[in-house]
Amino acid sequence: MSKRQFFFGIFLSSVFGALISSAIIFTYLSGNNTSFQSYKSISERQQQVSNASLISDTSIIVPKGLNFIHAANKVVPGVVHIRALYATGQYSINPLEGVFRGPAQSSGSGVIISDDGYLATNNHVIENASQIEVVLNDNRTYPAKIIGTDPTTDLALLKINETDLNYVKYGDSDKILPGEWVLAIGNPFDLNSTVTAGIVSAKARNIGILRDKNNLQIESFIQTDAAVNPGNSGGALVNLNGELIGINTAIATPTGSYSGYSFAVPVSLVRKVMDDLLEYGKVQRGLLGIRIGDMNASIADAEGINVVSGVFISYVNKNSSAEDAGLQPGDVITAINESEVSNVSELQELVARNRPGDEIQVTYIRGGIKSKVAAILKNTEGSTELVADRYEHELEGAILENLSIEELSEYDIEGGVRLKSIKKGKWKEAGFAEGFIVTKIDKMVVSDIRDLNQIMENKSGGILVEGIYPDGEKGVFGVDW
Repeated sequence: MSKRQFFFGIFLSSVFGALISSAIIFTYLSGNNTSFQSYKSISERQQQVSNASLISDTSIIVPKGLNFIHAANKVVPGVVHIRALYATGQYSINPLEGVFRGPAQSSGSGVIISDDGYLATNNHVIENASQIEVVLNDNRTYPAKIIGTDPTTDLALLKINETDLNYVKYGDSDKILPGEWVLAIGNPFDLNSTVTAGIVSAKARNIGILRDKNNLQIESFIQTDAAVNPGNSGGALVNLNGELIGINTAIATPTGSYSGYSFAVPVSLVRKVMDDLLEYGKVQRGLLGIRIGDMNASIADAEGINVVSGVFISYVNKNSSAEDAGLQPGDVITAINESEVSNVSELQELVARNRPGDEIQVTYIRGGIKSKVAAILKNTEGSTELVADRYEHELEGAILENLSIEELSEYDIEGGVRLKSIKKGKWKEAGFAEGFIVTKIDKMVVSDIRDLNQIMENKSGGILVEGIYPDGEKGVFGVDW
């Protein structure tokens, strides 16, 4: 082959290669241009690309134990927004401050615990409120009445007049463990149905925020790192089964907002307090009657005790349950009803689950020997009696009287309180006549004398009273209370 033919062959090859490259580029650009004009919907285009993708959505799987969707969907409908209104008609967010600065106008959360309208919340959310409004997850709004409160645990029981409600089922706070995932659900900053996740950081925490004149406050909080903020007070802490394990109550914060840890009243205590308030209107506290402190190495050295965990008894009250059971100063309590106790908070919670008259088993160490004894708990008066709240049958000059079942049927009303006689006072000044039956106060149903007392307890200023006269005629009064 001549040199000329060789170079000519290379030239032809180059030209041929260039033509092929041009054809490929043209085809690519033409194809893209055709593709650009072949669809008129971004959604369709995304679907086309997704179908052609080698990555399958089914490969993205939430690890077992980290799927919060089931619990959130189950619980959100059972958590409500609570607005506590005061005599001035104003309210503001109580920032779940963790410090109780006395009466405060507040907005918080609550948990529906029965299908017929009972709700659990914090006492500090509704404390001293003259009117309480409950907003459900679907924005239905109801007036609520206070069934009972317990400042020693910072809990309160409310009632709205509705049925067939979604409620949050009680769980078992004894079974949860540090490291377990939990969800906090509430209404921070008035943002309804907010769900946050975290783990249980610790149990039986005492952070010194509750106060009681008789020193009967109980702090045995579940500590979590789920984000809790202003407005979460009274909301739900739940496990991944969507079961209630606590009522969110406080946060540890230097700023008033979430800083890393929140605290909830365990449901083991909540369920007992709610039942007490429902049945008696007040909490029935069973007491051992001892002065106690956390056991530690210093006390062990000073007392010559070979144990550093438990609750040390420094004093036993006269005529107390502990004295009757034979407990003595210097004893170290290590268990209540077979549940181990390592500090005062755990002991207080376990004892507080019981009522006066209940028998508990106390395990203690004395002189290096472990023993058990049965103790029958007593109330603050030193007896085993259960005491219900006493409700006034005379209020501001009016003698109050409940209606019989026959009378309720006759007037076709759910409940009411008759003003049997009226003397000088606010009822008479407002123009009420004897025999008038009060059925509602500020849109809240009045079922009986207990209801009326509870509703009127914190009323101040103008109130709206509805009812019926003995002849069945309806009446409405504005009363300056």
